[in-house]
Amino acid sequence: MKASFLFLAEGFEEMEAITTIDIMRRAGFKLNTVSISSNLDVTGAHGVTIKADSLFNETNFTDAEWLILPGGLPGASNLAEFQPLNELLVAHYNNNGNIAAICASPAVVLAPLGILDDREAICYPGFEDAMKSAKKGYMPVCQDGNIITANGPSAATAFALAIVAKSIGEECAREVAEGLLLYNRKHQNYYF
Repeated sequence: MKASFLFLAEGFEEMEAITTIDIMRRAGFKLNTVSISSNLDVTGAHGVTIKADSLFNETNFTDAEWLILPGGLPGASNLAEFQPLNELLVAHYNNNGNIAAICASPAVVLAPLGILDDREAICYPGFEDAMKSAKKGYMPVCQDGNIITANGPSAATAFALAIVAKSIGEECAREVAEGLLLYNRKHQNYYF
């Protein structure tokens, strides 16, 4: 399996980052957390510090499977202001690579880059005006081809499971969810 990358900037939303990391690793992804700053320790919007696996400028993104952006403020704004990440996202998008963003990041990071143009997407409520070129989604998680977006912390689990389902398959997503007591195989339904 190719490596996937989740980007951490000061002020990231902890639930969105940690939930996605946990679920993807449970599913068997080779997921690397990447700090866009010069420090591996990155502090989230609510004071939780995570030690990233690597620094952006020391990471090889060749053949990346997923590029993933948690939201939060000022985390999403910090991601948007980091030009090397913008260039990586555009190049990955132009190569039909998988991109996932949650909360403010679809509107603050992806929309200005044209990545959401004419695609169904969702973001944190109140940021929709920044996504005028996108088709407004109405579900907490939207998938349009190789782009997955979600509206915020409450959707973090469904967001991560959508990434798993897209890459590995729905059965793997159900197995991970079942292990987390989020899926009932007998009734074939998720608890969210």
